Amino acid sequence: MGAPKKPLLLILLIFSDFFICEILAEGVTKEEAKQLRDEVREMFYHAFDGYMVHAFQRDELKPLSCGGEDTLGGYALTLIDSLDTLAMLGDRERFATSVEWIGKNLRFDINKTVSVFETTIRILGGLLSAHLIASDYNTGMRIPSYDDELLHLAEDLARRMLPAFDTPTGIPFGSVNLMHGVDENESKITSTAGGGTLTLEFGVLSRLTNDPIFEQVTKNAVRGLWARRSRINLVGAHIDVFSGEWTQKDAGIGTSIDSFYEYLLKAYLLFGDEEYLFIFQEAYRAAMLYLYNDPWYVEVNMNSAALVWPLFNSLQAFWPGLQVLAGDIEPAVRTHAAFFSVWKRYGFTPEGFNLATFNVQQGQKSYPLRPELIESTYWLYKATRNPRFLDAGRDMLASLQHAARCTCGYCHISDVEFHQQEDHMESFFLAETVKYLWLLFDLAAGPDNLVENGPYKYIFSTEGHLLPATPQISLVSEHCSYLGAYCRSNNLRQETYSSDIINDYRDKNHSDSFSDTDANNLFSSSSFQKSPASGLIKGLCPGLTHGQRYGISYIASDNIVDSASQVAVVQNSPDLMVSNHSTDSPPSDVNEDPDYPGEPEDDQRAPQLEIETPQIVNETDAKAGLVEG
Repeated sequence: MGAPKKPLLLILLIFSDFFICEILAEGVTKEEAKQLRDEVREMFYHAFDGYMVHAFQRDELKPLSCGGEDTLGGYALTLIDSLDTLAMLGDRERFATSVEWIGKNLRFDINKTVSVFETTIRILGGLLSAHLIASDYNTGMRIPSYDDELLHLAEDLARRMLPAFDTPTGIPFGSVNLMHGVDENESKITSTAGGGTLTLEFGVLSRLTNDPIFEQVTKNAVRGLWARRSRINLVGAHIDVFSGEWTQKDAGIGTSIDSFYEYLLKAYLLFGDEEYLFIFQEAYRAAMLYLYNDPWYVEVNMNSAALVWPLFNSLQAFWPGLQVLAGDIEPAVRTHAAFFSVWKRYGFTPEGFNLATFNVQQGQKSYPLRPELIESTYWLYKATRNPRFLDAGRDMLASLQHAARCTCGYCHISDVEFHQQEDHMESFFLAETVKYLWLLFDLAAGPDNLVENGPYKYIFSTEGHLLPATPQISLVSEHCSYLGAYCRSNNLRQETYSSDIINDYRDKNHSDSFSDTDANNLFSSSSFQKSPASGLIKGLCPGLTHGQRYGISYIASDNIVDSASQVAVVQNSPDLMVSNHSTDSPPSDVNEDPDYPGEPEDDQRAPQLEIETPQIVNETDAKAGLVEG
């Protein structure tokens, strides 16, 4: 039986909540979704109450011994990280009490050396998100006595981190002392994620304080990293912030790099700054060409694209969710299926899973309660409403309840093969892991929360903090100035479906100059030849690159190898079926990379590794997701 015609389908999806909410899954009914949502709420309070009773004012809970420990700066990290989760759950009393305590008691004039990255995403992001909720009547969580205390704290904290950005490249040091600035012996090596995942929080702060310095330094950091990309538009994992030399040239989408890609797209969606979109489209295209081995992603040398690690690491699991925001849903579905098959095999995703042996990577057997796979599950269900993602969420919840729940909270799993518990609970468990699980089931049960029903569209930070696309934060005047300006009319592809998830962010600006034609041409079809995209962002008009548009080119002395093709070397597994596929050839007008002397002149990109899974999103599901996402 063929799919229904488009007009009828649109009418059904737009006007019939019953159609969406009642047909959830073979195993997850609407009533069960409500029960699962309530179970996740109880999970949150088991861990949150455990922290408040046994560890409060320390950074994090020790859930087995029911104690506390300071892991970042000794300033109630878990409470700050949990603020917007309390608001999302509608807990006005605890949210107000927590905001009031933090406003009165938190201080940053302390002799502590802290991670710029972690402090930004956890503390600064937590304070800003809670401020935006507590100060706005439209959120339903306005605190009458609140007088911008959290915003003042956020500004004070950010100013104390500004000395980290005083480097020749603009890329910040990895750590800074909150009282004395950067220590003279501080390492000059930082990660790409550490230097490139600060734009959302600092950018929001600039808009709220009318001080451009915060946004300027973080944009300069992104420019400093991107200017030093390789000729094939890949970035490495670690860089010297003084010399600009890459000290680790492994390129991937996981450890040490992951959220660099994430913040490029999200900074565009939140701020409307097209420069971030230019960089994202070029970076994403390169990732899909050199790192994507359908459905897996691997690590390669940033200059030669030679395979370094055929490894799935758990931080990669955020990528399908990012692809949903970019509208590239089909490969996201396949990759999610591959990643989830690892979870099904062990009950959790290990930090590292070797794609050549199909076993847990030695020394990377732990699961520290990471949210990334759950996050992608939420976004894929939001986009497609496919019931399999609810089933996946139910399985992940069951794993956490069965193996990670402990006396006062939830424990790290030190070995996914034996489910051995470790006495540690990261603050992101309450900021992200539980949040995305709750949002998933609440969406299925009939959403009743700030994110789905509130007055704004929200961008989630990499720590899961809610950043609203309010007019004050999203600069309308800069959002629509360029799109389509250099496109010829015969390049426009109006027939392409666009994702409502992206349309929601576009619509926040209410700009007449941003047309559907422009939106459907953010990424041109020629930009992505590795995989067809089923959503919105498919490439800007093909005429200009980021460097041409902004006069910023890369700084690189390395060349790359001439490559052709390589046969996959993998082992079949009863749990994970793999097959070999040929790939497109990379550019041929390149030379051998000096980092890899003696390499053969064939394709050193990673083998094609693919799980052969049933098609999860059929034509009707895909269209439904694009309408209802």
